[in-house]
Amino acid sequence: MLRYEPHFRRLAFALAALAGFVDAMGFLTSGGLFVSFMSGNSTRLAIGAAQSATAALAAAALIVLFVTGVILNLLVVDRFAFAHRKVIAMMGVCILLIAAAIFQSLDVPLLTIGLLCMAMGALNTIFRREGEVSIGLTYMTGTLVKLGYRLAEAVRGGDRTGWQPYLLLWLSLICGGIAGAITYGWSPTACFWTAAGIALLSLLFMHRMIPNR
Repeated sequence: MLRYEPHFRRLAFALAALAGFVDAMGFLTSGGLFVSFMSGNSTRLAIGAAQSATAALAAAALIVLFVTGVILNLLVVDRFAFAHRKVIAMMGVCILLIAAAIFQSLDVPLLTIGLLCMAMGALNTIFRREGEVSIGLTYMTGTLVKLGYRLAEAVRGGDRTGWQPYLLLWLSLICGGIAGAITYGWSPTACFWTAAGIALLSLLFMHRMIPNR
């Protein structure tokens, strides 16, 4: 993350907040499953395998849909050899979130949750370097580990500020999650459309920020 310019870091903070917002409303809609945190769903799958086949299948389905979102967005994005790949990737996220909001309005919960999972998988295709995810936007374990490393480095007299972007990325996810939970409590349907609107604003910001990349 430290290799990115400040405007790309700000974009990452905004998208992490979107991920927290979506994961909170997905968790509340599904009754306790995650649409972006697949480590949590993997644990639910493991516990369900021992205690409840239904819970295990639900968790497994969300994991498959998340990976499917990654695959489909990459296949689409990589067809564009020119410089707008981040914008194209974000367009995929927007389409999936708008579709999820539509199905939420139509009261089709299974499709709604599935589309949210795919959207969060697609979100993780935006920041890539050399074919690998360079900034994980929907999962924070690695970010917190890097925060610990950078804090240890600062204590040893090294870079005094290298830890700050990792803390801000984590806080962005947390703040987004709080906002998502509050908005969902006010109106679940409005919450979905709000997420779609945030995604569209992020897309507009990206298009203006990187017009030639």
